[in-house]
Amino acid sequence: MSLRLSTVILPYRRWNEGGRSAWTRAEQLGFHTGYTYDHLSWRSFRDGPWFGAVPTLTAAAAVTDDLRLGTLVTSPNFRHPVTLAKELISLDDISGGRVTLGIGAGGTGFDATALGQEPWTPRERADRFAEFVQLLDRLLIEDSPSGVSYEGDYYSAHEARNIPGCVQRPRLPFAVAATGPRGLRLAARYGQAWVTTGDPKLYENGTPEQSVQAIRGQAERLADACAAIGRDVSSVDKILLTGFTPDRGRPLQSLDAFVDFAGRHRELGFTEIVIHWPIPDSDFAADEKVFEQIAMEAPGQLR
Repeated sequence: MSLRLSTVILPYRRWNEGGRSAWTRAEQLGFHTGYTYDHLSWRSFRDGPWFGAVPTLTAAAAVTDDLRLGTLVTSPNFRHPVTLAKELISLDDISGGRVTLGIGAGGTGFDATALGQEPWTPRERADRFAEFVQLLDRLLIEDSPSGVSYEGDYYSAHEARNIPGCVQRPRLPFAVAATGPRGLRLAARYGQAWVTTGDPKLYENGTPEQSVQAIRGQAERLADACAAIGRDVSSVDKILLTGFTPDRGRPLQSLDAFVDFAGRHRELGFTEIVIHWPIPDSDFAADEKVFEQIAMEAPGQLR
């Protein structure tokens, strides 16, 4: 299988001031999927413009035809499965079945306290994530007239109806972001894809070689989680979101640098590499001409 190349477009620009053009250009460049972050605000962008993921993807669906669309990633930090399911079914319908839900446990950033709550402990985040994914799976699959009822420790649903369900059957695909054992078990059970950004402990002082080894270990643990439930790990797509390994922005410095980087990760079994749309004066700054050259030429070199 050819290695797919996708991009993530951060929602920091007004739609008519560069937002729309990025999504249409992503389709023209041949990217497999255009993702966006699903945050209320994020890191250095907190004090500037930042728009909502679902409305952004809905607008993107209206101006593209073939580009898949998705989140990297949605989390329980400010979402509830019942309301999220309704939005996703609507987005899947509007896009003609082009949506992938990237989903993760969330962290301790701004989203964790924006609704006025105390940040959850790592264990509570993991507990909530497990329940969130399980309920969301049911809500997106079960489109019976009686709806879905559920009573959990953190989330509840009472006769929640989602007729007519997703365009994609039995539901739109989940890309589960995970590195720990519980998250990898969720990816094995519910994910059509698995997402990693590498090992965050290596970002500051690790080497690219150490990062590859760490990611290899993550992929092996995913395989173990799949084997434990009788699933073939090759049925799970493997997605690497770049920019958070010790390589940082170096893979986008030239076509050759990217092909080398992507090739090393393809050998680990990855089926999709995601690169950030260039943002000047940020951690995602990159030469736009080189970025477009990578988009157009790298996939052919990675077949």
